[in-house]
Amino acid sequence: MATYLNYPFDPELFLLNWQNEPDPTLTALYDSGAVQANATIQGLIANGGDFYTIPYYSVLTGTVLNYDGATDITAVSPTGKSQNGIVYGRMAAWSENQFVRDYNSGADPMLQITSQTAKFWAKERQRLLLLILAGVFGVTGNAGWTKHTMNIAATTPGTGSATVTDANKVGASTAAELIQAAVGDNSGIFSVAVMHSAVALNLAKLEQLTFRTQTDANGMQRQLRIADWNGLTVIVDDGVPTAESSAVDGAMEYTTYLLGTGAIQRADAPVTLPVETSRDAMADGGTNYLITRIRETMHPNGFSFKKPSSGYTASPNDAQLSAAANWAIIADPKTIALARLVSNG
Repeated sequence: MATYLNYPFDPELFLLNWQNEPDPTLTALYDSGAVQANATIQGLIANGGDFYTIPYYSVLTGTVLNYDGATDITAVSPTGKSQNGIVYGRMAAWSENQFVRDYNSGADPMLQITSQTAKFWAKERQRLLLLILAGVFGVTGNAGWTKHTMNIAATTPGTGSATVTDANKVGASTAAELIQAAVGDNSGIFSVAVMHSAVALNLAKLEQLTFRTQTDANGMQRQLRIADWNGLTVIVDDGVPTAESSAVDGAMEYTTYLLGTGAIQRADAPVTLPVETSRDAMADGGTNYLITRIRETMHPNGFSFKKPSSGYTASPNDAQLSAAANWAIIADPKTIALARLVSNG
């Protein structure tokens, strides 16, 4: 095993066992189950590259004929389209000054850096996922996809005395109404609602959240922080988009996402050195570095990404990932397990 700064450091082991330290920023949206590994995409990008194409098959149709011994069978070929995905790369590095260790007995900045690396990248992946969702929900021109967004937030400009009403907040049937408008009788494709704590609190006050319980080894039952609402598993995460209301002074607008399992397909792309260490003996008397790199894809199933015609350099930047102009819907909206609800609480 290699050593670094006089202690064992195995890059492969570190990559496998990135540790987490307590952090107030949750990554429940990314961890909700809506993001699912895709082996097909993994195979397509295993040898490098930044662009891939996967098929998207339409619902099977056919012609049913009378089986009477005299009628010829007419075969119908399945139809479908292709959806293109993009691989993005990101990197981050941290440094420690060697003098800190020597001057402050017991200090170990690099240990703190390595112990928090996994959570750092989990938060970054959730941030990227939110950018991608912003991009696809900005796609226009498809009436069916438009129904996947419901905005019940106040829209009439306030006069100082205006307040948010109950109609501007989520209620008992809000999720069901959005899902019915979006996919009709295909509601079973949705499984998770990711919402801000303010929205969850409002539903709890209305007694609309059913919290799950668990019985421990001693037979004692305790309440879990997982709830159900309209048949959806509720995940509370303040990382979802929020904005100040332009209609009511002091009010906020909260975005709640409804998703289905596997609505986002992901795969890792190859990186020769995902983790490495470095040292500059001259800088500030000695500076140590930890460098990390990722290349991967998160693809919203049913959409296709188009490389920007200008300003693109082998990996999309944040603005390009979130630009609606770079995304196109290619599937029947009734089959897409993504929906967005905007409310004042």
